[in-house]
Amino acid sequence: MKVYAVGGAMRDTLMGLPINDVDYVVVGSTVEEMTANGYRPVGKDFPVFLHPQTQAEYALARTERKSGIGYKGFHFYADPTVSLEQDLERRDLTINAMAQEVGADGKWIGPIIDPFNGQADLAAKIFRHVSDAFAEDPLRLLRVARFSARFPEFSVAEETLLALKAIMNSDELSALSAERIWQELARGLVASKPMQMFQVLLNTSAAKTILPSNLTALLAKEGFREGLIEHYDKASNHLEERCAITLMGLSASEIRSWADAIRMPIEVRDFSEIFSDLGQLVNQYPDGQYPAVDVLAWFNRADIWRKPDRGQMLLDLAKRLGFKVSVLIAAMRHAQALSTADIISGIAVQDRSNGERIGSAFESARLAAITSALLSLAN
Repeated sequence: MKVYAVGGAMRDTLMGLPINDVDYVVVGSTVEEMTANGYRPVGKDFPVFLHPQTQAEYALARTERKSGIGYKGFHFYADPTVSLEQDLERRDLTINAMAQEVGADGKWIGPIIDPFNGQADLAAKIFRHVSDAFAEDPLRLLRVARFSARFPEFSVAEETLLALKAIMNSDELSALSAERIWQELARGLVASKPMQMFQVLLNTSAAKTILPSNLTALLAKEGFREGLIEHYDKASNHLEERCAITLMGLSASEIRSWADAIRMPIEVRDFSEIFSDLGQLVNQYPDGQYPAVDVLAWFNRADIWRKPDRGQMLLDLAKRLGFKVSVLIAAMRHAQALSTADIISGIAVQDRSNGERIGSAFESARLAAITSALLSLAN
């Protein structure tokens, strides 16, 4: 049997990028031989094994045949007669369909095996699909969109764009699980240029199926896209920030509806909703003259009392985007500095076990602190 390093590891090596994971393909072996050599089987749909020492994944060379809908609707065939080229042919893009033999010592040896001219497309910075089977897997539309965000200098080959549109027209995107869609979107959001991902979704009309309708409408406007690009450049690549920026034009209820449908992590969803509410507060008072009661309402919404780091992160992001929130930051710090003991001591002894009375005392103290801070800053 022979072992080959394949896929993204080859691509990233040629691009001079760090390699995080290496996919290995084994040609000319069987399940029995792999297990006899100490490899532990872990694949459910096709034979994948963990190396006995490194725990890296090794997959038997395989072919596939479309047998149903969605990215799981395939029948895989793994056999010692399946060649490396046959295995590479089932991959998505030519730049991901290269391989190099791995020696007994684990080092890559020999020439790069490139049956589909991936190196040429890599040099030309083109995403080009390997074969007609590309359009059978709806997940590949999202993968190309996500790759476009990671490698924004690349363009999609015309024939590949047609294949992506064929995926969209097949209605197979509806067969993708919400979790898998979110996984691809999330990876694209934290890439270098998220707008490139959205541009692919717009160009293929997939945005109408995957994204909230109001966001799709906004993304269709050039001015909104340009503003979003500027915001991305000012933010970090943390998923919470990137997602909040993307969805800031939507209401909290719209965000919640899509987040639930897409299985968005709760912490990312909450951050986006609260940031949207902050944006509405800022837009309501463009002169920066915020009423203390509205400020307190947003502080409570953001729960800055129990989650001060999140509150600071939300306001810091808003400040980087140019929102007038300096007074909110100062008011937050002033209110957070209140002494819990002092507030409790101001409550009549007989009321100190009354939850409603205690809550009211805290609200009053916080409102007074915010009011004082806003007045001092105004002066």
